[in-house]
Amino acid sequence: MFDPADFPAPTLVPVNGVELEVFEAGRENAGKPIVLCHGWPEHAFSWRHQVPALAAAGYHVIVPNQRGYGGSSRPAEVTDYDIEHLSGDLVALLDHYGYADATFVGHDWGAFVVWGLTLLHPNRVNGVAALSLPYQERGELPWIESMEAVLGADFYFVHFNRQPGVADAVLDEHTAQFLCNVFRKNQPPGPPRPGMAMIELARAATPLGEPVMSDRELAVFVSAFESTGFTGSIDWYRNLDRNWRLLAGVDPVIRQPALMIYGDRDTIPRSGRLTEFVPGVEVVGLDCGHWIQQEKPDETNQAILAWLARRAAVGSVPGAGA
Repeated sequence: MFDPADFPAPTLVPVNGVELEVFEAGRENAGKPIVLCHGWPEHAFSWRHQVPALAAAGYHVIVPNQRGYGGSSRPAEVTDYDIEHLSGDLVALLDHYGYADATFVGHDWGAFVVWGLTLLHPNRVNGVAALSLPYQERGELPWIESMEAVLGADFYFVHFNRQPGVADAVLDEHTAQFLCNVFRKNQPPGPPRPGMAMIELARAATPLGEPVMSDRELAVFVSAFESTGFTGSIDWYRNLDRNWRLLAGVDPVIRQPALMIYGDRDTIPRSGRLTEFVPGVEVVGLDCGHWIQQEKPDETNQAILAWLARRAAVGSVPGAGA
């Protein structure tokens, strides 16, 4: 397991009207930036196994706690967490370091953000890698409306939107228990249970499966969320329909080199139409659940580094989507 003391020390970077808590390694590799974007309910620390491997491979590794997380700013307005703001933070982060473009890697919600960033600011992205969450096709109905029709009012995406503040309070009350219960692997299969899944996880006295990380590693996440609460991070979910509208006029095709890493036991399904929207994608499946880079760190590193090496061999064109 990883010793939290070995993770880089953070720096507060002013960007886009907020401050981001940023962890970096490999600054000596200036000119080869790679930005790692965490998901929910995560932290920059979720990339602890990738940071040293990428730095050793010659990359300047930049890992922000995105707005709403850790020591980064937590704006009060829900709309301050839409895809324009989240992608704008990453563009401003590139500006701060003096980079025209970079490779972006995202897991879970971070994957949604880097897909959206690539659509909204294609000239700032020279390659995009996503873990767990494939490109989300923009259908005829707003995303939350569509989920509510198919999955019901208790589905946690819908619940976060229709009952604001309810889940936040429960998760805040049971922070350590919730995070202990959510960061699990090799969970026994079972039928869907009634109720709101995240609230049930927060209240469950006994976790299922095996822990993804050591108690010392988990303590980093617990400490961060005990300090911030969950509302800022949940506000990302409360912008899904707004994001659907903001992306209405955008070319929906990702034209940059792309890598998609699935967890074969993840509850998030594979996309059957990924290549229609991401024609240059390479797909990798790993024998794990949702927390891919933490469950299978070595295999994740190998997949990302091999993809980066293949791109370097053929000579990727910066700003390919411009």
